[in-house]
Amino acid sequence: MRKLFLALIVTAFTLNANAQKPIVGTDMPKAIFYKADGSNFSTDLIPKGTKSMIILFDATCDHCQKVATNISKRSKELENVNLYMVSQDEFRSINYFMDNFGKPLKTMKNVSTLQDRDHVFIPLFHPKQYPALYLYGKEKKLEFYSSDERDVSRFFSRLK
Repeated sequence: MRKLFLALIVTAFTLNANAQKPIVGTDMPKAIFYKADGSNFSTDLIPKGTKSMIILFDATCDHCQKVATNISKRSKELENVNLYMVSQDEFRSINYFMDNFGKPLKTMKNVSTLQDRDHVFIPLFHPKQYPALYLYGKEKKLEFYSSDERDVSRFFSRLK
């Protein structure tokens, strides 16, 4: 009986630790991703003074596709925001995703498409699921996080 009780307590703590959620007000994690040309892109390069949105997506995820489509429809509202689209997929899949669901975003100078080749995003940013949307303020502190595709409008309301 004692072993069963101990196992239940350990399981409860483990589930709680794995269920970490990004906390508003925390600093943007330091991470290195890759551009299509293979060069490094560090989150240290994300400038202060401008809000930044980071979106973790999977090219085959229906919810991610809906988010990209909805953001693309409102791309003109992103002029004063840096947008970083991050995926663990290969660039052929990332490019297919962007061509089909984020085409208006591809030509914007403030939008970067990045690959998480080293799989560092999940342990550093703690997303709950795909898609994961993060809005960082001008001082690179988390203002809003969501994994709900229905929250795209909430992000846009916070961009001003």
